[in-house]
Amino acid sequence: MRRKVVSALLVMALVVVGASAQFGGVVYDPTNYSNAVLRYQQLQQHLIQLQQTYAKVLAHYNLAIQMARSIQNMPARYRAQFSHWRNGSAPNTFGNTLGWITGVNTGTIGTGYQQATTQLIPYNAGHLSSMDPDELSRVKSQYASVELADGANQAAMATIGSIRSNAATVQTQMANLENDSFSDDPDLNSEISVLNKINAANMLTLRSVQDSNKLLASLLEVETVLAKQQREATTNIINADIERRAGLAANIGQVTLTLSSSLQNFRMP
Repeated sequence: MRRKVVSALLVMALVVVGASAQFGGVVYDPTNYSNAVLRYQQLQQHLIQLQQTYAKVLAHYNLAIQMARSIQNMPARYRAQFSHWRNGSAPNTFGNTLGWITGVNTGTIGTGYQQATTQLIPYNAGHLSSMDPDELSRVKSQYASVELADGANQAAMATIGSIRSNAATVQTQMANLENDSFSDDPDLNSEISVLNKINAANMLTLRSVQDSNKLLASLLEVETVLAKQQREATTNIINADIERRAGLAANIGQVTLTLSSSLQNFRMP
């Protein structure tokens, strides 16, 4: 009888538990609980990562804001005035300097150089044929020096004129770059805009260096011709001294030989 009562109580307990679960009671499931805890820990890790990412993004944003802050009143602080290119000028009393001035201002030489310089007259063929080899070589060298000097001078004039004719355009571009650099317009101060301005400044610098090299090359060419002329003058002096000494030795030998012969043939009456 007692066993029947216990069995009945167990059956009633199971029925009550099943009824509680069916009608909203709480049932403990270890597997579900473990999964829920794991998901909770994962959510905590995601939250920490999101907080770290937010801190980094906020730091980058604050740095971007700081880097985008422009210096106030830059034109008044940094703008400076520079000298402008001046074109060449000269009086034209006899009407022979205008072409030269046009050449050094525009790069178009034309006949301006010839009009302002003494023309080199060509030698007559008969004059050249009557010269001995040494004299002919000296004349040809001197003639070449003048022709080389003419070529170097005209090249220098063309270089100067070309640079001067482009000076106004270059100054305009430099003024535009300066205005853009000092501007507080956000569109002109973005990262790409600043890089573009840096590239433009580098290109202007390269162009200026190229013009400077052209001028230096022209000056070197003129100096080379002058060095040739100086060498030619010195060489002519040395050669003349050598020829003089050689002629003096020959003359002294001839005089000595003549004097010896005269003394040997001399007879007292």
